[in-house]
Amino acid sequence: MKRPQGFEPPPAGKRPAQPDRDTRKPGGAAASATSSEAATPSSTPDPVAPVILFDRAAAEAAAAAEAAEAERRAARKNKKKRGGSNTRPDQASSTPGPASEAGVASGTPDGPPSQQARSAWAAAAAIRAAKRDRKRYERAEVRRFTVASRRRRRTWLISGGALLAMVLVVAGTAFSPMMALRIVTVEGAQRVAPTQIVAALSDQLGTPLPLIDLGAVREKLAGMSLIQSYSTESHPPDTLVIRIVERDPIGARATDAGFDLVDSAGVLISSSPERPAGYPLLDAPTPTALAAAGEVVRALPADLRSSLDSVKATTRDDVTLQLAGGPAVVWGSADGSVLKATVLARLLAVAPGAAHYDVSSPSSPVYS
Repeated sequence: MKRPQGFEPPPAGKRPAQPDRDTRKPGGAAASATSSEAATPSSTPDPVAPVILFDRAAAEAAAAAEAAEAERRAARKNKKKRGGSNTRPDQASSTPGPASEAGVASGTPDGPPSQQARSAWAAAAAIRAAKRDRKRYERAEVRRFTVASRRRRRTWLISGGALLAMVLVVAGTAFSPMMALRIVTVEGAQRVAPTQIVAALSDQLGTPLPLIDLGAVREKLAGMSLIQSYSTESHPPDTLVIRIVERDPIGARATDAGFDLVDSAGVLISSSPERPAGYPLLDAPTPTALAAAGEVVRALPADLRSSLDSVKATTRDDVTLQLAGGPAVVWGSADGSVLKATVLARLLAVAPGAAHYDVSSPSSPVYS
């Protein structure tokens, strides 16, 4: 074998020097630049190398290695299913397959992934862990900044639920048959028979207390002339109490048929052919005069009222009383009747035999 001219073999144990790639550039620019950089120190510091969080090449190598491993596992499963293969081991090993090519591409033969692939996997796992930590931190911050609003919302929900439950329970109980009216109690009735009132309200029995028709009750009681006013009160679970105020008769009016017992409004309470005992005769032609007479009669004490024989009133300011036995009392106006009744009782005690009393001016009463 001929040697080319000028060729000198390198000493034993040494390899020929490989030319630098940069020296292949024409003009030796790279060599001169290198020598100049070595000779002259750089005035600016070297830039900091960036940190690469994701290596594309490493990721592709890891994916190829994973695909090769998957193909190898699939081949083993297929071989087990077929019960073996006729291919000899040396042929199988000598013929490169996709897995081997993937292994060569990744820089390693069939086997575990390279260090570069493991680094890529570790970086991807670190990124996923960082994302999970970030999401967990964000959720914790959201919970921390919304704790007050969540507490208010919880309070409103609990309060609203409790109120709704209470309303439903009360409504269900109030409108159930448990609250049906079964007993009607009448209070304050003297001239009106309580059984008459109960019979008039019999159509309301069996109705739940909140659903009682108060308009129908008012219509039934308004037809009873002896009742001046009334009030109703429900006593759960099944009782209705009716408190009535009867009309107070002040005296009797003489008529062709007998005597009519009336109150201060002139409402007829009862009629009888004989004069009712314990009530004075009334001589009041107008409603105003009758109201003034009624005010005076109601202001008298019980003993004076029982000894009253008649009451005459032409106007509100001209009322005269006639006591049993003859004494007359000039009352004057109906105003201040309570004070005048007290003064009259004192005059009757001081001068019981007088025939005339004047209390029209209670501060200076006169008798004769």
